[in-house]
Amino acid sequence: MDCLFCKIANKEILAKIRFENENFIAFDDINPKAPIHILLVPKKHLPSVAALEDSDQDLIGKMILTAKKIAEENEISNGFRLVFNSGPDSGQEVDHIHLHILGGKKLGDLA
Repeated sequence: MDCLFCKIANKEILAKIRFENENFIAFDDINPKAPIHILLVPKKHLPSVAALEDSDQDLIGKMILTAKKIAEENEISNGFRLVFNSGPDSGQEVDHIHLHILGGKKLGDLA
């Protein structure tokens, strides 16, 4: 498989790792939109939110709770944004589901 995020998870490509456990790896976004911009990626390859199945509910629930933990560890729990992009029209650039964790400043409107 030629997936950038799978290669990062398998340590084939270097990244600044912020968190790792048996299910997820989190690393700094290379094009940050906020002072703290971390990508949380499941180690299981899933192309996008649109590709999720009912059987993925537990993984996605754990993903959100893991993002909360990462926000706390990075001292942004007073205000952070979690963003899933799904598909090319949303801005998803890598076909592997990932959750953006953004914070470190007051975040404005998305519109």
